[in-house]
Amino acid sequence: MIYLVGMGPGHSDYLTQKAIQVIKEVDKCVAFGRISETARQITHHVTTVNKLEDIVKNLKHKGEVALLASGDACFFGILDFLKSKQVHIDQVIPGITSFQYMMNRLQISWQGAACYSLHGRNQNYYEILNSELSIILTDKQNSPAVISRKLSEHGGKGKIYVGFNLSYENEVILEKEIGDPIPDVSSLATIIVEIEEPDAA
Repeated sequence: MIYLVGMGPGHSDYLTQKAIQVIKEVDKCVAFGRISETARQITHHVTTVNKLEDIVKNLKHKGEVALLASGDACFFGILDFLKSKQVHIDQVIPGITSFQYMMNRLQISWQGAACYSLHGRNQNYYEILNSELSIILTDKQNSPAVISRKLSEHGGKGKIYVGFNLSYENEVILEKEIGDPIPDVSSLATIIVEIEEPDAA
């Protein structure tokens, strides 16, 4: 039996009761670094992995295994990778995404928002500029500073909100204008973009 468990934005306060129950009951949990630290607050049966390839090896355990994923596993998560490797998942346990957490901290409704992940992906910035509200997941190459600059270079005007280390004690949420420089606080960042007059961009 293999579970895929969404671990929320990071802090254990934002785990669902179902996620906690599964983590306690399985024989083995598999997770990346910061997620494994959260899981060890609940169980000692945690294996930390560093590469995607290591995940598949660890899922061959004969007992019940929980693969722990940050955020929600079905939002730009690891589910598609597992399917590409023909890994059968018996149950997916939903989690809170980093952007859900951030939207609630900002008190911004997010229905109708366009969603993008720049984790190892290229992005057509005009798509973002043509949406009134966009949610963007970043990586080291596509940092908040780079995204702010590129949106400005493509004619974008409006607000850019950047959340670092969301839900942790060292959380930082910044409100900037598009084009403003943004400090490199952490590689764990989520961006919300509000475009002025998107149809004119």
